[in-house]
Amino acid sequence: MESLHAPWRIEYILAPKPKSEESIFTLIGQSLDDEGNYVIARDRSCFAVLNRYPYNGGHLMAVPYKQVSDLNGLTEEELADLWKLTRRCINALTAVMKPDGFNVGINLGKVAGAGIVEHLHIHVVPRWGGDTNFMPVLASTGVVPEALKEVAAKLRAELARSN
Repeated sequence: MESLHAPWRIEYILAPKPKSEESIFTLIGQSLDDEGNYVIARDRSCFAVLNRYPYNGGHLMAVPYKQVSDLNGLTEEELADLWKLTRRCINALTAVMKPDGFNVGINLGKVAGAGIVEHLHIHVVPRWGGDTNFMPVLASTGVVPEALKEVAAKLRAELARSN
């Protein structure tokens, strides 16, 4: 079996985890520091945030404000809002970053790869032809070509324009 190397994620793995019943997403959702938390959009029942430890440039997550572990914890309206925000984010990423495709998914449960099991979120990962290159193979390094702060500003502007 081949291994996927993402050494920049060690910062997340080693970082202290919040010592509360509230998930990091709940804390971000309640915070007023959207720039510092890389929040790019806020809607009625959900928000979008860039992944601080991305697998690819533009990797973001659509997150309900309500802390639930699966889709059954959301009302029909909250579920619709979440998917509408996901679609808006895909459209903004398309306009700003021009990817060739996307991985969109939800990891439910620890064994399915959920890093924050207690708070449902939808991953949106832009993909480009050839975005797997020699760097991970030869240097165990992924290349994220633009700073999160800059990506967040561009996506915030596009999402505000298209709302």
